[in-house]
Amino acid sequence: MSYSSVAVRHFTAPKPLLDAMATPRSQPIMEAKITPTSVDGVNGDNVASNSSKKKGSTFANQDSLPKLPIPDLESTCKKYIEALSALQTPREQEETKASVQDFLKSDGPILQEKLKNYASSKTSYIEQFWYDSYLNYDSPVVLNLNPFFLLEDDPTPARNHQVTRAASLVVSALSFVRAVRREELEPDTVRGTPLCMYQYSRLFGTARLPTENGCVISQDPHAKHIVVMCRGQFYWFDVLDENHDLIMTEKDIALNLQVIIGDAEQTPIQDAAKGALGVLSTENRKVWSGLRDILTKDEGSNNAECLNIVDTALFVLCLDYTEPSNTSDLCANMLCGTSEVVKGVQVGTCTNRWYDKLQIIVCQNGSAGINFEHTGVDGHTVLRFASDVYTDTILRFAKTINGQAPTLWATNSPDPAKRDPRSFGDVSTTPRKLEWDMLPELSIALRFAESHLADLLKQHEFRVLEFEGFGKNFITSMGFSPDAFVQMAFQAAYYGLYGRLENTYEPAMTKFFLHGRTEAIRTVTNECANFVQTFWGEKPAEQKVEALKKATEKHTATTKECSKGQGQDRHLYALYCLWQRSFEEGSSSSGNSVVSSSNGYSSPAENGSAVDSPKSPLSDDGVSSTTSYGLRAIRPAPPTPALFSDPGWDKINNTILSTSNCGNPCLRHFGFGPTSADGFGIGYIIKDDSISFCASSKHRQTARFLYTLESYLFEIRKLLRATNRKTASPRTSRAREMEIIAERLQGDHRRGRLVRGDPGAVRRGADTPTTDSGEIEDDGMGGYGFFDAGMLLHALKGLNTDRERNGDKPERRRFVGKKLRLNEY
Repeated sequence: MSYSSVAVRHFTAPKPLLDAMATPRSQPIMEAKITPTSVDGVNGDNVASNSSKKKGSTFANQDSLPKLPIPDLESTCKKYIEALSALQTPREQEETKASVQDFLKSDGPILQEKLKNYASSKTSYIEQFWYDSYLNYDSPVVLNLNPFFLLEDDPTPARNHQVTRAASLVVSALSFVRAVRREELEPDTVRGTPLCMYQYSRLFGTARLPTENGCVISQDPHAKHIVVMCRGQFYWFDVLDENHDLIMTEKDIALNLQVIIGDAEQTPIQDAAKGALGVLSTENRKVWSGLRDILTKDEGSNNAECLNIVDTALFVLCLDYTEPSNTSDLCANMLCGTSEVVKGVQVGTCTNRWYDKLQIIVCQNGSAGINFEHTGVDGHTVLRFASDVYTDTILRFAKTINGQAPTLWATNSPDPAKRDPRSFGDVSTTPRKLEWDMLPELSIALRFAESHLADLLKQHEFRVLEFEGFGKNFITSMGFSPDAFVQMAFQAAYYGLYGRLENTYEPAMTKFFLHGRTEAIRTVTNECANFVQTFWGEKPAEQKVEALKKATEKHTATTKECSKGQGQDRHLYALYCLWQRSFEEGSSSSGNSVVSSSNGYSSPAENGSAVDSPKSPLSDDGVSSTTSYGLRAIRPAPPTPALFSDPGWDKINNTILSTSNCGNPCLRHFGFGPTSADGFGIGYIIKDDSISFCASSKHRQTARFLYTLESYLFEIRKLLRATNRKTASPRTSRAREMEIIAERLQGDHRRGRLVRGDPGAVRRGADTPTTDSGEIEDDGMGGYGFFDAGMLLHALKGLNTDRERNGDKPERRRFVGKKLRLNEY
């Protein structure tokens, strides 16, 4: 294989996603069976210790997964009315009910039958509509579609440096790629039920490519190189061989990254910014499509080769030369980069991104995150990737201490340092810089794109709240679902700030089904409305807590229904798309050029909400759009079905609070941009003893909203303590609960007064006006997830009875002195 003068490799064109969807459902787009490379003696123990893991297990459950069910039409319409009831006036509600009844008597049953016929030959009835909704989106993907994860710092101090952290993450990410491609990644399950693994085949080597008629997703299943961006400049080198084994050690990769940083620093940042073509990926998609045409107009040209290398890379590693000073700025850096203009030139990290691909971002101080193109994968999939990568970095460090430490993978790559170099094949492990030919039209377009991006960044603000008052442990100890509890907190905070409720979205995972994605949970219900009005009213504490309980129970029930594919949003959206397609196909058959209306409805963008975008006619086999926006049909349009012309349809598709719960201990924060001009985007992670929030908006008092949220959380904690006097600390150990029970058995023979600690003393951060002023009496019983205290008490009583009957009455210990109460948080 030869290299051109600028040292780029000629790659096979990436494979379109439509080809993937045409393949048998049990076969993801990847190479067929791959014989595992034998592992040398150094890692042989890893293979032996994992011999029970079967090769080819990743997609083993695909054929057994059920298809996403099409809900009953009347049930969907009933849920639609219910989802709107708390958001409408009585008159609006009656109008919506009338529209729904009209729909059920006319267009609804016809569209339902069409959907059933359509779905009979499809893997999923929503999948094609889903892809179209994303790929027809014309606005920039940055801040509108791409979410981010902020990883926790590496627990090994030596890796909290940019080069060492980046090299470690790359090695772990490549091990994950290897496991997916060799089908050795253990399938996802929830309580033993398998989940669809199809999205993992779409995670690496993919790119979102704009065209004149919408975007397409392409993939190179043979990709074996990564692209590194530093100061807006592009570099690449190979990291895998033909068997998907790693060909570089962590030390080798670190050396490459150090060389890349050194080379990038040779170009002044102001000069580098003038050629930072990554900014073009933030443009309007049609504009970006035209610019790609300029880059690729001469097949085989230098620019075409450079662009192809970026498109086909496994992923992009972004090395930022800055380190944000606070967590809010750090989150913003992971989501959209920073904007800093020096002498009229943009030198922020926003120029060091390529938003059409999966990106791993590492700051100068080692802080790291992930930004991902969202069309083909959901947060749950990328979370598995992030958590496995983070876990692998820890286990690899443990192995340097103890060679018998476990490994996360079924098999490991042979040690590259001990392999015969000839076994690597035709690879290039030396970093090579992509040198673009900056045509005049590209230079001008780059300047305009950067200016548009800077505007977009300035229009948004980001704030974080790291709430440490309590977390999952406390919430469950009080008998609530953690997610439902937090969702009600958003409603109470918003109502307390604005005096009204707004349409709220939360995604529910539907990966129990083949090619499942998400369903929309509509948080605002009548029970929710009753709770916030009760909470902010002059009501007794018990009544407020009871209202909260009913609201969370309703939310939990709705979540379960949605996860079973029985929500209303996706079903109605599919019916809407079918109606639109039939209208457009009818118009096309009359010889007129027809496109979708300019006021289309929400797409199921999982990063938290629906994205308002016009919808295109559906193609039967691909994911590319064939729609132009804003044009009108030449012939008169037929009447819109009553449900879709009802104002309630517009209301339910305009999300104000776009929320998503996604996380585990490997993540510090998670977030995304707002999905409407007057809305909030809220990502949150519920940890054992804290809750992390990352909120964004177009300058809608984001900090004040989070302050109100924090105040509510402390206030509800006080109410729960006041009404749950018999609840023990969620951290109570089994031994301590035994002590509590034993004390009850010996009656009132204790000596001394129990000392109640000040819970505020252990809470970090500034006090709020609702910080507890007094502690509630707690007798220590209760707590979830340990054991049934009632049964244990009964058993202990029985044991004492037997001992007394046998004359073997033990001498009871006397608990002398004051008992100090352990703080709950």
